[in-house]
Amino acid sequence: MHQPKDTSRRQFFRQVTQFSAGLAIVPSMPAVLPDEKLPERKNTGLSLHVFSKHLQFLAYPDMAETAAELGFDGVDLTVRDGGHVLPENVKEDLPKAVEAIKSAGLLADMMATNVNNAWDRTYRDVLQTASKLGIKWYRLGYFRLDPQRAIPEELAEFNRQMQQLAKLNQALGLQGGYQNHAGNYVGSNIWEIWHLLEGTPADALGCQYDIRHAVVEGGLSWPVGLRLIRPKINCIVLKDFIWKQEGTQWKVVNVPLGQGMVDFKTYFQLLKSYEIDVPVSIHFEYDLGGAEHGQRKVTAADRKRVFEAMKRDVQFARQQWDAE
Repeated sequence: MHQPKDTSRRQFFRQVTQFSAGLAIVPSMPAVLPDEKLPERKNTGLSLHVFSKHLQFLAYPDMAETAAELGFDGVDLTVRDGGHVLPENVKEDLPKAVEAIKSAGLLADMMATNVNNAWDRTYRDVLQTASKLGIKWYRLGYFRLDPQRAIPEELAEFNRQMQQLAKLNQALGLQGGYQNHAGNYVGSNIWEIWHLLEGTPADALGCQYDIRHAVVEGGLSWPVGLRLIRPKINCIVLKDFIWKQEGTQWKVVNVPLGQGMVDFKTYFQLLKSYEIDVPVSIHFEYDLGGAEHGQRKVTAADRKRVFEAMKRDVQFARQQWDAE
């Protein structure tokens, strides 16, 4: 990630100082009213949000109404490059999307973004607009390591970046979540996220814990990583996978919930024992006619498959949670 130029950096730190003193970057954006705040939940059940990436073939009203009909409680809206809401159009389009979601009787409190610093103007537009509309949680964009640099050095630099982003989040009443993601990403190893978030306030930055990616990378040791990062978890992702051999190679293949290697029984038991009660985003990354990749055009037959798959996974998640 490129650092800002000196002039931009100085301007950024002046703005952070203003936030700390209680001044607003955008005075015209009101705080969320008390009666708009979400009620606290204490392990009364899963608050299931559909990851809107998989419904990007639908306009906002149709997407929201479909999500409600399929049994979701809310929408985890993609507000990023290639998403349901494009960052450059956030001021105009995000209010439309949120209105459609709320009109369908759903929670509009989560979004997935590319945001991973506090000085980028577009990123700040995304966060400020989301704050005004009552969104509470957002997923951050990823970091990647430079193979020419020492890993501890880079993690320390990313941590300083997160410290500044946390100040912006606090000023706006938002919580960012960094997702653990298998592969060549910072955070494929839970210990990296622990270092990434070290010293940041839990009400501003945390981890979006993804059990599928945790099992891919952690094998049998994923409960250790869960125990480490549990104080930082502010939202979770549900999905499943298997390892499949093709010739001499093994690869990860995504499958519906309960049909793969994720031990949901043990996982849900641990979530309850740790009293982790946070919003849940369900992802559908197995073959669904292109919807799994966020395609804008999906055939009528494949749309039917998408809706059936979503309903099945919602039912599995609720039944498995209630059984534990």
